[in-house]
Amino acid sequence: MQADIKPRWERRKDARPQELLAAALDLFVERGYAATRLEDVARRAGVSKGTLYLYFENKEDLFKAVVRDSIVQPLGQAELDFADADGHSADLLRTLLMRWWDKVGATRAAGIVKLMMAESGNFPELTQFYNEEVIERGNALIAGVLTRGVARGEFRPVDPAVMMPVLSAPILMLMIWCHSSSPCLGARVDPRLFLATFLDNALRGLRPDGAPEGAPYAALPGPLPEK
Repeated sequence: MQADIKPRWERRKDARPQELLAAALDLFVERGYAATRLEDVARRAGVSKGTLYLYFENKEDLFKAVVRDSIVQPLGQAELDFADADGHSADLLRTLLMRWWDKVGATRAAGIVKLMMAESGNFPELTQFYNEEVIERGNALIAGVLTRGVARGEFRPVDPAVMMPVLSAPILMLMIWCHSSSPCLGARVDPRLFLATFLDNALRGLRPDGAPEGAPYAALPGPLPEK
């Protein structure tokens, strides 16, 4: 065997951080923050614990990297896309909420939302980080579309600060439902049907007096098509 031939199992160095983030996301969602150990993350990723420390200083640093990779990154892209978006505000709001579901809610990353709700009281520094980089920015996006719609006469006069949590809370609850096996939840929720029904009610409720029925205020009838 030639000396310069590398073992087949050896990973590319630039692939390791992403593999570590994927392993950490799985374990944080499965076990929670407190119960996740760095050695278990390294083992799940197929590397040594020492290799993990080459990229992440500690568990808090790793968790922040997971949140930034799986939640903050799509949030930042949405901020760019919606900064100068054209079109009716009802269409923008529908697109914004559906994109959040497709990029975060319907993925493994939704388990981080459940984790933060369960463990935030025990880790104030992580809570502050999550509030600043996820919650405040996500709320500002929704409030911005609402403010735009009211200013353009496309939504009835509402207080964006009050309406924003009214719109975000059902989607957050849907994320928790879809990532829970608790028997008290009853029958399984169809997320696409839930979102279609929610958007239909929300957009009709935002329609100003005198606006015609139907699009853009009506959501798609029935379950939304799979991507």
